[in-house]
Amino acid sequence: MKIANSIALITGANRGIGRHFARQLLERGAAKVYATARNPDLVDVPGVEVLRLDITDPATVAAAATAARDVTLLVNNAGLITGENLVTGDPAAIKLEMDTHFYGTLDVIRAFAPVLAANGGGAILNVLSSMSWVSYDRATAYSAAKAAQWSLTNGVRVELAAQGTLVTGLHLGPTDTDMTASLDVPKNDPADVVRAALDGIEADRLEVLADQGVIDLKAALSADPTALYPQVV
Repeated sequence: MKIANSIALITGANRGIGRHFARQLLERGAAKVYATARNPDLVDVPGVEVLRLDITDPATVAAAATAARDVTLLVNNAGLITGENLVTGDPAAIKLEMDTHFYGTLDVIRAFAPVLAANGGGAILNVLSSMSWVSYDRATAYSAAKAAQWSLTNGVRVELAAQGTLVTGLHLGPTDTDMTASLDVPKNDPADVVRAALDGIEADRLEVLADQGVIDLKAALSADPTALYPQVV
């Protein structure tokens, strides 16, 4: 998959990592970048084509797929975090997490898979998280939704292989965006994360681990769960 001359569409392109994707795709020579957002007025990247797309609204997903019939690279970046737990949290917020990260991502992929097939296969990049693999108190709903999105990524990769579509999962730890503004922890530079992701797409990689913390976390998944959850012992 080559970025130069590709036609890309990014969900959640109005801020954070999504904005960096839009900028770097243009810098790498993408022929067109559709920058989408729930509120398109918030997209401020020069040179992009702006579309309204709320991934939890099937009507806007269908409209975007109709408007962007030339897409060869789909970046599923849109997301949110409610800070809710599964047992005691607001059920509506928990459902919103799943509707966004799992069902919303799935709806976008289902809408654009035929578009990608018609344009030669192309690629899909799903922005996942270190929290696809580990849960923390006061955000267990987010972890559950991201774990579901990781499984979705693996599933659609198998299904879309026959049409020649590369499906890549991007895992990253805390990154310096609005979503993590309240966290007092070391954070990735979002520009570095996006650079690693696009390098991975051009190398046809199925998975990109954007930082050492994520690399270490994946290695720890084969250990006893007490290594990841010492607080429960």
